[in-house]
Amino acid sequence: MAASALRADGGFVLLDSQPRRTRWWALGLGVLAATGFQPFGLWPLALLAGGLFALIAARSGGWREAALLGWLFGMGHFTLGNSWIATAFTYQAEMPAVLGWLAVPVLSVYLAIYPALAAGAARALGRAGPGWAFALIFAGCWIVAEWLRSWVFTGYAWNPFAMVLLGPFERPGLALLAPFMGTYALSGLAMLLGWVLVALARARKWGLLAGGAALLVAGMYLPQPALRETDLALTVVQPDIAQDRVHEPAFYEDHFRRLASNSLPKTPGERRIVLWPESGMVDYLQEGYPQRYYDSTTAFGSPVLARRRLAGAIGRNALLMTGAVDLEIGEEDGLIRALGARNAVTVLDDKGDIVGSYAKAHLVPFGEYLPLRWLLEPLGLSRLVPGAIDFWPGPGPRTFDFGAYGKAAIQICYEIVFSGEVVEQGTRPDYIFNDSTDGWFGAFGPPQHFAQARMRAIEEGLPVLRSTTTGISGVIDAHGVVRQHLGMRVEGRIDGKVPAAAAPTLFSRFGNGLGLAWAGLALLAGLIALRRRAG
Repeated sequence: MAASALRADGGFVLLDSQPRRTRWWALGLGVLAATGFQPFGLWPLALLAGGLFALIAARSGGWREAALLGWLFGMGHFTLGNSWIATAFTYQAEMPAVLGWLAVPVLSVYLAIYPALAAGAARALGRAGPGWAFALIFAGCWIVAEWLRSWVFTGYAWNPFAMVLLGPFERPGLALLAPFMGTYALSGLAMLLGWVLVALARARKWGLLAGGAALLVAGMYLPQPALRETDLALTVVQPDIAQDRVHEPAFYEDHFRRLASNSLPKTPGERRIVLWPESGMVDYLQEGYPQRYYDSTTAFGSPVLARRRLAGAIGRNALLMTGAVDLEIGEEDGLIRALGARNAVTVLDDKGDIVGSYAKAHLVPFGEYLPLRWLLEPLGLSRLVPGAIDFWPGPGPRTFDFGAYGKAAIQICYEIVFSGEVVEQGTRPDYIFNDSTDGWFGAFGPPQHFAQARMRAIEEGLPVLRSTTTGISGVIDAHGVVRQHLGMRVEGRIDGKVPAAAAPTLFSRFGNGLGLAWAGLALLAGLIALRRRAG
C-alpha cells in the first residue's frame, strides 16, 4: 500500500488511494457490488463494496476524477450483473453468438454513465471530503441517477442497487421499506448503509459495527407476514419449453399438450384463473388476418377453433390469460401483410371468447425491435427474436375488471422491472399477472428477473402471479414473500388461491415522486451539514 492510503486516525488502512490503483479498486468494487444480486445474493459484500466506492469517490481529486471512478465502478458492476445477456445470442442464427460477449461490455459502457453522474455530482456538491455530509449527498445523487437510468433512451431499469436488500424467498428483507420509499430511494439507502459500515470500521468502533451488522442481519431475516388469501382459485402453468424449441413448428403441438395437460381443472366447475406464459402458445387468436398467417401457425387454420380448443383445456368457469402475438395488418407495395406485431396477453373465457387484451409497452431494444433499422440492418445486425417485422409498443399500464375473477394488471416479461410503471394510476387492481420467457437468459437472468417481480409486489402492495416457459414461475404475495414457486427447467403447475392485496402503499399513491422527494431530503440534509461544518 502507498503512503497515502486511506486511513483512520489510528492508521487503519482500508484502500490504496494512489490514483492509478484507486481506479482498479473502483472497477473491482463494481464487480463485488454486483455479487449482491441473484443468484449470488452476497448482500453484505455488496454493501461493503458500495460503501468503499463512496469513500474513494469522496477522497478523489475532484469531480472529474470522481466521475471517472464512478464510470469504472459501473463498468464492473453492469458487466457482471448483465452477463446473462450474452446467453441470448446463442438462441438466434442471424448474428454470431460471440457478439453476445461483446454486447455486455458495450452496454455497460453506456450504463456506467449513471454511477459516473452520481459520483461526479456528489463530489462537486460535497467537496469537503468523506464525512457524513458527503454520504447523504452521495445517497441523494445515487437515487436521482438510478431514476434517470430507468427512463432515459426508453430506460434500462434492470438491477437497481436496492435489489441487494431483498431477502430470501420466504422473507422480504429490508425491501419491506420499499412501500415508504420506492426502489430508487432504497438504492440510495443501501449505499448509505454501506457507507455507515465502512465509516465505523475506519473509526475502529468495533462495538457499534457489530451492533449495526447485527441489526442489518435481523432486518434481512425478519419473519414473514401472515398469508392472507382471497377465494379466487388460480393455476399457474410452467410448460418447460426449451428456448431453442419455442419457434420451431415441429414442436408447436407438444407445446400445446404441455400447457393443456397442466391446466385441466382438479375441481370441475371451480371458478379460477389459469395463467400461461409468454411464447408458450403460438396460435393467432385475433380474427381478420390474411388466411396465410393462420395456416402457418394456428390450430385448424382458424382463430375461432383455436380459441375453442384453449377453452376446452381450462374447463368450465375458468378464465385463461395467455401470452400471444397480435398482428398489425396493412397494405405495403400493393400487398396486404403484417406491418408490425404486438407482444400481447389475450384473455379468454370458458367459451373461447376474447374478454381482454393487453399489448406490451416497454419493448426490448434489439430483442423485440431493431433501433435505427435502416442503418443497422445493412450492417448485418438483427433483433434476437425471430421475424422480419418489429414489435410495436402498447399504450402502457391498464387495469382490467374481470368481475368475479378480479381486477388484473398485466405486465409482460421485462416490463415488471420498471418501478412505478406497472399499475394504471387511479385504478388499483387486485393482482398483477407477469408472463415471461426467461429461457433466453441462462442461469443469472431468471433469478434476477424474479427478484424484481418480488420488489414490484412490495412497492405496490399487490400480489404478483408469474408464469414463465422455463422458470422461475411463482405466486408472490403483497409483501414480496414467495408462497409457491417452480424452479428453472421444471414442467409443472401451481394450484392455490390468489393472495390478498394489501392496503394502498405510499409508493402506490405517489410513485417515483416519492423517491425523488427522499433524494431531495438527503441532498438538503447533506448540504446543510456541509455548511454548518464549514461555518
